[in-house]
Amino acid sequence: MAVPTDLPGLIGYALAASLPVVVLGALLMRCLRNRAMTTSMAVLVLIPTVATLCGVVAVSGLMFTDEFEKFAVVLGVVTAVTVPAAILLGRAQARTTVWEREMLEQERAAEKSRRELVAWVSHDLRTPLAGIRAMGEALADGVVAQTADVERYANQIVRETNRLSTMVDDLFEMSKINSGALRLTLEPVDLRELIDEVLAANQPTARRAGVTLTARQPEHRILVAGSDHALSRVLTNLVANAIAHTPPGGRIDISTGVDGGYAWARVEDTGPGIAPTDLPRIFEVAYRGTSARSPSADDLGSSSGMGLAIAAGLVEAHHGDISAENREHGARFQVRLPLLADAK
Repeated sequence: MAVPTDLPGLIGYALAASLPVVVLGALLMRCLRNRAMTTSMAVLVLIPTVATLCGVVAVSGLMFTDEFEKFAVVLGVVTAVTVPAAILLGRAQARTTVWEREMLEQERAAEKSRRELVAWVSHDLRTPLAGIRAMGEALADGVVAQTADVERYANQIVRETNRLSTMVDDLFEMSKINSGALRLTLEPVDLRELIDEVLAANQPTARRAGVTLTARQPEHRILVAGSDHALSRVLTNLVANAIAHTPPGGRIDISTGVDGGYAWARVEDTGPGIAPTDLPRIFEVAYRGTSARSPSADDLGSSSGMGLAIAAGLVEAHHGDISAENREHGARFQVRLPLLADAK
């Protein structure tokens, strides 16, 4: 095979041999664009290596001389070094890319949550403040002078003030959770004892709402590593949410048990359930959904709209998870926490 010795001819031979390799490599890269990044990196390294080999073979006129053998050995060694290195670097780059994408998504979600929280605060804090101001002005101007009316206005101001205090406390709690400043002292906690306390604390509210509140628990202890106060807050928030959305004559059941290496606690109600569009966002800050009530003076409690979000944050701080689902009649909220090693 005659091989040109002039420079333009050598360039032409080299291009004719290497360009098809580059084109095929580009097509292969396109086919692998949805595969792992490590595979793409390996192909990317092999393209210039194979193209170089093909170019040298074409220019040498298929003459496998000693010089060509030396070149092939060197090229093989370089390939053996660069391909594994490309795979390792590709894996590292893939992990970095995934981490950066997750961080970006978290930042976007956090920014969206902050905007919604600001909008919620501006709306829900303004309502009780306006009521307190109107009632205070009425008392100060002497518009309300009858003893019974003064007492009624004073009681209403106290209720609205308590609601504001609860909102501010919840905002502070939520800010600690979101900023990572929440510090919990974990100790062995029996979920059965917590449920007994929550049951007793919420019975008066349930009776006023005309709702039956019961608990079903096993005889053996269910120990988890947790903060007694924080886990009590989680269960209290779930029960308060269930009471607020269960009509009179309904029923709320609290239960606990063990599943594998996890302990679970459930709050089940016979309310209207949760709209399917609300389920994915039910634990977001200040999200109340399409069927949730706005706080009013006649509400059963001083809900801040952050009870479920706080519960989710506290459960996450215990390395557990929380979920919500609809049943045939009502909704079920479930908390799962790792069992203590000696309780498994």
